Amino acid sequence: MKLHEIAHSRTGDKGDISNISLIVYDEKHYELVKEQVTAEAVKEFLKDIVKGEVVRYELPNLHSLNFVMGKALGGGVTRSLAIDMHGKSLSSAFLEFEIELDK
Repeated sequence: MKLHEIAHSRTGDKGDISNISLIVYDEKHYELVKEQVTAEAVKEFLKDIVKGEVVRYELPNLHSLNFVMGKALGGGVTRSLAIDMHGKSLSSAFLEFEIELDK
């Protein structure tokens, strides 16, 4: 199952750092997502884009995770030659991440 089926996402940026939040629609999926969507798994999934460290923060009261990813925007908004300099499309790409629902 792809994350977009059970969650939505928002992105932000500061320099060459991208911040992606993952918010599950139903709290019953939070533990499953927390177990499978690790910083290491996200780094591997976005390895062609994210060149730096990925740090995950848990927000259990909001049933969400927040990922801060370094070296993710081609040098930052004022340096990047990317079409999406702010990395707003990263949230759409991130929601293609697949998890196993029957764990």
